[in-house]
Amino acid sequence: MRSLRQIERQYEDVTQAIARDPETMHGVPVFRGARVPVQTLFDYLEGGDTLEEFLEGFPTVSRSLALEAPEEAKQLLLARA
Repeated sequence: MRSLRQIERQYEDVTQAIARDPETMHGVPVFRGARVPVQTLFDYLEGGDTLEEFLEGFPTVSRSLALEAPEEAKQLLLARA
């Protein structure tokens, strides 16, 4: 069984929207180029907020990154299965 880190290394060149660096936000996955945790987008959406509301609250995250991140997260999750 591969570790999560091995899977992440496999997808490092693919993950254009999500970055993970121990020196940035203690290694929490963030939107590339912004110090906004990807989990924040999921929290907004789960709470009933729209993508527009998220983007208004976090202007450092582009629309394209916000749309790509869930797809990348899905790919990483499915790779672990």
